[in-house]
Amino acid sequence: MKLYSYIVAHDGGFAPNPFWGYCTLANCKPKIRRTAKVGDWIVGLSPKAKGNRVIYAMQVEEILNYGQYYHDKRFAEKVPNYSKRKMIYKRGDNIYKPLPNGAFRQLRSAHSKECQEDLKAKVVDLGGVNILIARTFHYFGGSGPDLPKHLHELKVRRGHKCRFPPDTISDFSKFIEEYPLGLNAPPSDWPSDDDSWKEGNR
Repeated sequence: MKLYSYIVAHDGGFAPNPFWGYCTLANCKPKIRRTAKVGDWIVGLSPKAKGNRVIYAMQVEEILNYGQYYHDKRFAEKVPNYSKRKMIYKRGDNIYKPLPNGAFRQLRSAHSKECQEDLKAKVVDLGGVNILIARTFHYFGGSGPDLPKHLHELKVRRGHKCRFPPDTISDFSKFIEEYPLGLNAPPSDWPSDDDSWKEGNR
């Protein structure tokens, strides 16, 4: 088992996407998504200016490729739907529709430019190859707990860390299990007048 820690630069409910009963990491962080295995922990922290608090932690339970993810009925609600006003439907991360030629079309999403593909983001996203999926997760958004001193080694500036000794991974597991599972608060960058994030808590 490994533990990955990184800074969530933009916590808007897209990457990670903690809605509809699953926490999924389908975009951004390609190196983590290429190498993480089932059983590994992924921990996202707020930037240093915001205290390096825990935004979320997920234990990977399943790994799918983009084609499998798009066609899996469990994740149909994670396909963005801009015909609905509520924000939760616009922050879906299931944004790559498989094409007959083996390529993917980037749907309108948090990673597109209005209705045009963002090719730079597309290359980064698809370079991660895998979608990490968990039902065992703790999502806190901007109200997450501080890391205790004995876990300060999880703090990171750029990229990610993953070379932690077994004792550190065990200590983190004990620390995080003291907090409630699931979606506990809205993302840090969520509009204050939109409570649709609560609909995704099931």
